[in-house]
This record gives sequence, structure tokens and C-alpha cells, in this order.
Amino acid sequence: MKLIFTLMFTFFSLFQSDLESLRNSYSKANSSNENAKNFIALAEKKSSNDPVISAYKSASKILEAKVTTEKNKRKTFVKSGATTLESLIASNPNNAELRVIRMSVQENIPKIVGYHKNLKEDKTFLINNYSKQNADLKSYIKQFAGQSKTMTASEKASFK
Repeated sequence: MKLIFTLMFTFFSLFQSDLESLRNSYSKANSSNENAKNFIALAEKKSSNDPVISAYKSASKILEAKVTTEKNKRKTFVKSGATTLESLIASNPNNAELRVIRMSVQENIPKIVGYHKNLKEDKTFLINNYSKQNADLKSYIKQFAGQSKTMTASEKASFK
């Protein structure tokens, strides 16, 4: 019995550290090309069926369009990442972290790309479902909301 608990704890710890490292790297990715490249490299190393990790991998594809030197590949990166991210959210509509990822992508992608239609929907979802999240995700959402371009000051203050 102790062996089973030890194995489960070890697996959970490894998963958490993967997720935590992705979160930390993603939160810094938009601040510089070097940070973006570091996040992309980290995300590419991850292999999991978990929708959250897959969403970070999708975000890394979209971010790759920003740092690539091959202009003809930018559209392909954005389309591939956005399609996968939308599919993940359609399959997991109540996952708050997926909504944070999509909202952050849509806030930071140039408007001319046309991938910004879910900002209000995601903002409303996060505000309405914030209290239902675990402590780590609440902290992450609060951090994201604090720097969000879409949320008003009163909306930011609602994340306690």
C-alpha cells in the first residue's frame, strides 16, 4: 500500500513540476524573444495527453510565429496552434487554465491576425469560475489578471 502511495505521489510531483515550469516560463515568454524561445524549447520537450500541457504546446506554436525568421511560416504556426487550442477548449470547456492560455494569446497577438474573438467570453468565464479553482491555479489566474490588457481595474480586484 505504501508503494502505491509513493508511486502516485512521485507521479503527481513530476506532473506538477512540469506544469509549474511551463506556467513560469509562459508567464515570461512575451517579455523578450529569448524568453519566448526558452518557453518554446521547454514546451516542445513535454509529451503528455493532459489538455493543459497540450494547450501550452499550442501556445508555443503561436508564439513561434513571433520569433521565427521565416515569414512564410508565421501563418502556419498561428493557424496550427490556434486550431489545436480551440479543439482543446471545445473538449474541455470548463478548464480555467485553458481559458487563461487562450485569453493571453488573444490579448498579445496582433489584431490583424484576427484571433481575438473569445476575450470577453474567457474573461467572463474566469471571473465566474475563479472561486472554484485550486490555490495554485487561483494564484496563476490572479497573476495573469494583474497584467491583463482586457480586464478593468475592478475586474482585476475581484481576483482575491
